[in-house]
Amino acid sequence: MEARIGDRTLSAKDLIPKIRLWTGCLLFVFVVTHFLNHALGNISLDAMEAGRHVFLALWRNPVGTVLVYGALVLHTLSVLYALFRRRTLRMPFGEAVQVLFGALIPIMLATHVIANRVAHEVYGLNDTYAYVVLSLWVWDWQQGVLQAVALLVVWVHGCLGLHYWLRLKPSYPRMQPYLYAAALLLPAAALSGFAAAGKQAAFLINDPLWREQTLALMNLPGRDAVDWVYARADTTRIGTAVTIGAILLLRFGRLLWERRKRRVTVTYPDGRSVTVEQGLSVLDVSRQAGIPHASVCGGRGRCSTCRVRVAMGSVGLPPPSDEEVKVLRRVAAPAHVRLACQLRPNQDVTVIPLLPATAQPRDGFRKPQYLQGSEREIAILFADLRAFTKFSESKLPYDVVFVINQYFRLMGTAVEAAGGRLDKFIGDGVMALFGVDNGLAQGCRDAVNAARAMGQALDELNANLKNELDEPLRMGIGIHAGPAIVGEMGFRAATSVTAIGDSVNTASRLEAMTKEFTSQLILSRAVTDAAGIDAGPFPEHQIQVRGRAETMTVYVIDKAADLPAQARGETRRNRRREAGAGTAPA
Repeated sequence: MEARIGDRTLSAKDLIPKIRLWTGCLLFVFVVTHFLNHALGNISLDAMEAGRHVFLALWRNPVGTVLVYGALVLHTLSVLYALFRRRTLRMPFGEAVQVLFGALIPIMLATHVIANRVAHEVYGLNDTYAYVVLSLWVWDWQQGVLQAVALLVVWVHGCLGLHYWLRLKPSYPRMQPYLYAAALLLPAAALSGFAAAGKQAAFLINDPLWREQTLALMNLPGRDAVDWVYARADTTRIGTAVTIGAILLLRFGRLLWERRKRRVTVTYPDGRSVTVEQGLSVLDVSRQAGIPHASVCGGRGRCSTCRVRVAMGSVGLPPPSDEEVKVLRRVAAPAHVRLACQLRPNQDVTVIPLLPATAQPRDGFRKPQYLQGSEREIAILFADLRAFTKFSESKLPYDVVFVINQYFRLMGTAVEAAGGRLDKFIGDGVMALFGVDNGLAQGCRDAVNAARAMGQALDELNANLKNELDEPLRMGIGIHAGPAIVGEMGFRAATSVTAIGDSVNTASRLEAMTKEFTSQLILSRAVTDAAGIDAGPFPEHQIQVRGRAETMTVYVIDKAADLPAQARGETRRNRRREAGAGTAPA
């Protein structure tokens, strides 16, 4: 089965999840309007009834009926199909709750639906809200408790589905607090409205005139109709249980049959290998073997957090579907990367999960290509406070933390204002990267500007804390430029964008050499050349840097804040020259 949506052709495999999503959203809208109608009971039973007329005008018409019950049938069939296709019943807790509650809904709501809508169509029952609240609050309160629980089951099932869909949207974190508040308040308002209307109906039923008029308006059917309603409800519950059981049996039989096929082995980075029958996705294999594997969307091929790199065995694998390709392109996935939930290996493979099992929805959004690891020409700045250990030994801990936080705040502000990227604070030191996004030349100019601003900020800090300090704070700054490997590195909360390589080590050693030259800043020639800065006014030195065979040229500046205005002017001229390069006459 195939269907066309716009200029794309979707197979049944791709279309059925979309049907489940669309029908689920329609049913959720129906539930929201129903709950809002319930909430009017907080005003009065008459307000509830007035809201019911609007509700019925919206849904109890030929179009609304087809939409709601058609969506209900399609949603149920798509869910049963998904259950049949599922290769393992191991799943995250939230997803398990959603599946379980979904199975309970027809069992819990069978009597309510048949006693209202079906009895209305078959026996002409006028299912007013007075009828509903009297039935569930006065005449059969046990059924009322069941329906209150069913209301929560329906709501949790729908909210979980909505959450799993929306959390992949970039705007969801901003919307989430408001949606969470609505998810708590709406069912509470619906339940309290039902209770308030029930209390009012229980009081009014003692009025003979009201009781006579209300019962006449309901057009209650006879005892035979009541027995018919309960019999149909029991049949629905039994049918639901039998259908789910049959699906599970068919699924089990299919798994037994498939185990007769050729088996494949999936190998993971820790050397663990899992041998399974063909047809399972890599995510299914991970779940079946109890191997933690990220999957924010639950294996629906939407989030990309389950993606793996196929280290061995990529040749001959089934090609990705159009939907998988679309998701991989969204995150700019490199070659040999596949979605674990979509890759069903037909041969032995070795895979490396690219995200930790604790990946969050934001990890499924597109990020700059360099975050996955790339070599870039950048400028690296290191700065470190001098003799801060001696300072901390003579001060109270509170004073030490106060001073270091003031220092970090000013240095971080200087770096970010200059267009740099704070990499990390190391003890009392700072590492920053420049040019990661905008190229080496601009990065070197920004790094020099940051050093100048840092020197000025340190002077301001010393002036502000002169009564707190025994002697002014001093620091050393080293800046070098060159190739470095840039990417997201680390583990869990300690993951950040950083750089490694010889250029980084050289920048760190230049910062350390400011002690030898008793200066505040050392720039390598690579920085001044790339930035277009006239280095003539600065003392030039040929130095030997540990780890490098050749000597390198550096420029020593006593105070970074004293960099001449020429450096700023040169920077502006370079920017203007670059901006006009594309339009300059030949």
